[in-house]
Amino acid sequence: MERIESGANKKIKLVASLKQKKHRDKEGAFVAEGGRLVEMAVESDRPFSFALYTKEAMENARVRKILKLLEEKGCTIYETSTDIYRKVSDTVEPQGIMLVLKKSLASLDSLISSKIMPLILVLDGLQDPGNVGTIIRTADAAGCTGIVLMKNTVDVFSGKTVRAAMGSLFHLPVVIDVSVDELKGFLGEQNIVLQATALDSEAKKHFDVDFTKPTAIAFGNEGDGISKELLAVAEQKIYIPMIGKTESLNVSTATAIVIYEAVRQRMFYKQ
Repeated sequence: MERIESGANKKIKLVASLKQKKHRDKEGAFVAEGGRLVEMAVESDRPFSFALYTKEAMENARVRKILKLLEEKGCTIYETSTDIYRKVSDTVEPQGIMLVLKKSLASLDSLISSKIMPLILVLDGLQDPGNVGTIIRTADAAGCTGIVLMKNTVDVFSGKTVRAAMGSLFHLPVVIDVSVDELKGFLGEQNIVLQATALDSEAKKHFDVDFTKPTAIAFGNEGDGISKELLAVAEQKIYIPMIGKTESLNVSTATAIVIYEAVRQRMFYKQ
């Protein structure tokens, strides 16, 4: 393990730059920060570049275990001061350990498995990184086969999204920057039905829709909903009935409700 003494060090400057999407794209890298996230990243065998930690973090037994595992995997590890670490950290209360990972981009074809019937989420225009991260985590819990992020959706590798996903990003296939034409072609080739959440006269209640076939479910921007171009591709529009007085649900909550209706139909109910 080496020690970095200066905030002008190239590694420190690189980590600081990765807070911005343009640099994440340029470097093909992103950051996982915090003991649990780094641990899950290492366990997933995602390709990594190097790790940073502080002396204070070494007082934590989990951090010591993670650093030992990183060392065994040949990761370059740097100790730095708490002050320098805080300058590059993207969290309010830094835990003193972070890992720089290489982006590992999935393809649409990776969403298809010979063992599992496709259940794919399509996120169109979502701009809140916390919502997107939470949706990824929920999709993982529900056994979805993957997630598609359309071109106008928030960067999945932002720090807030990575943290909100709570490690699910490291093993659930997420395909980014997909166009409507690309998605349409893929769904057609794989005979996957696209259901799209929308509030109009053609929409069905989500529990009246058949999710037992190969299915993709689209959710739209928190304010504007799904784009007209993507709605035109959908074979069915669906909505969640509102019993109380509120007019809408947070998109991550709505996603969980619809996904688990699909899970209920597939696992606990035979038509």
